[in-house]
Amino acid sequence: MDTRTDFDFKRGKYMPVFPKASGKPTSNIEGYPSEDDQPMSATGFHGVQITTLSDQLKRYFGSDNRVYIGVDSFVYYQEGDRRKFVAPDIYVVYGAESFPERRSFYTWAEGAAPVVVFEFLSESTAAHDRGDKIRQYLVEIEVDEYFIHQPEGAKSPEFRGWCRSPSGAIEEIQPDAQGGLFSHALNMWLRWEYQPVSEVRLLRPYLPDGTPIPTSDELKSMAESEKQRRQQLESELEQLRAEMATLRGESPK
Repeated sequence: MDTRTDFDFKRGKYMPVFPKASGKPTSNIEGYPSEDDQPMSATGFHGVQITTLSDQLKRYFGSDNRVYIGVDSFVYYQEGDRRKFVAPDIYVVYGAESFPERRSFYTWAEGAAPVVVFEFLSESTAAHDRGDKIRQYLVEIEVDEYFIHQPEGAKSPEFRGWCRSPSGAIEEIQPDAQGGLFSHALNMWLRWEYQPVSEVRLLRPYLPDGTPIPTSDELKSMAESEKQRRQQLESELEQLRAEMATLRGESPK
């Protein structure tokens, strides 16, 4: 894996460009419920997937405070109608300030809507996720891209995505030879890998050149590796200085 310096350079190169949202951060609007009686994640598999991917996206876009990453919260998209809402597992909003956190996201107040939405399939939601939600997200809310993924390793793999064409038609995103899908909205590849210990089929993001966007643990490992390399170089430099000093002392004047 690249060093953090290399990765930061690439991040600057590939980071999408977008305008600031026309509204302002709105944590809560009275009269719009911000929670229900549903659990945050359907299973432990979903919990690992949601936590890992949202952390990667937050860290990747963390250098820009105008990207909001929402996790399992309500998105209201029509002012005055409390029935017009969705609760994506993860969603990305360009132009909206990263902080403060919101109880719910109100598109009219923020002046922005999600550009990308992720839903992770469960037995109770799969039919809706791969059915009605496609039109709801892409047509009603005008999300640019919508992805679904099955994170439970024991179940059949299912990773699909849809986008809106320039004419507004819904199109399914076609995978590459390895099954990866490219998100033009995020400017990154999305691929899954099976984790044998946890048995999670983990969806993770990659830069356009194939560089993986690191997890928190990988970032810590990168930092530790860089620290060890610096210490080794400093040790070698000190040894070289000592050898040069010895040579100077033995050489005739």
